[in-house]
Amino acid sequence: MPTPPRVLAIAGSDSGGGAGIQADLKTMLALGVHGMTVICAVTAQNSVGVQGYWELPPEAVAAQLDSVLGDIGAQAIKTGMLASAVLVSTVCEALAEVAAPVVVDPVAVSKHGDSLISAGTLEAIRERLLPLATVVTPNLLEAGLLTGMQITDEAQMLTAARMINAMGPQWVLIKGGHLPGNPVDLLFGGDQLIRYPGQRITSVHTHGTGCTLASAIASRLAFGDDVPTAVQAAKDYVTGAIAAGFRLGAGIGPVDHGWRLRAGTGADR
Repeated sequence: MPTPPRVLAIAGSDSGGGAGIQADLKTMLALGVHGMTVICAVTAQNSVGVQGYWELPPEAVAAQLDSVLGDIGAQAIKTGMLASAVLVSTVCEALAEVAAPVVVDPVAVSKHGDSLISAGTLEAIRERLLPLATVVTPNLLEAGLLTGMQITDEAQMLTAARMINAMGPQWVLIKGGHLPGNPVDLLFGGDQLIRYPGQRITSVHTHGTGCTLASAIASRLAFGDDVPTAVQAAKDYVTGAIAAGFRLGAGIGPVDHGWRLRAGTGADR
């Protein structure tokens, strides 16, 4: 059998299995790529919140990066939870030597509102990580933290996208799902603006949507899609995963990463 495209997820572990590295690997399997990991932090979390997180030492993160990239390589890379400026710097040193597209999910706060980064991390993301990004995928809260502005409508989403694009990434995908009404995501790059309207899905079981979307984009980029095509394919996958989200524990359940497999449609190649 031919070797499938390889995608590396650099993120934190979610003990509840709905987000983080666990969501990344499930998404990659569902979309037909070989997922690999560099774990940067371990979290204790479940359906009701994050009870704690612990960073791995920078040397452990650097060793994982060296092991995977030095031997196996990657056709695309996705970053998620990087809890400190030191870890951002460690990751950026490795990514600066890699030609593969990089999808940055600038994780700052969990679905339950728990902070997942320490002081100085946002500045490091702006200054070191975003200039290496092929596409960055902030939600409205993350876009607000990166820009210092409050985003309450689509016009402000575009303003924020322009501001983030000026920080260095090739493309910015701002997710508008937290605004009222049917959601619209905006993809902005250079002089291109693409709107991705969608239908509002009534469900509280949305844990892991951000990680899943970023990993799905990275998976499609590994197959050779351009960024707008990869974003559309990823949104189609995530929309189905949200619609199939299920109850887990006493709080917010996860999206269903295996919805296509259970529906009998197989991996989307």
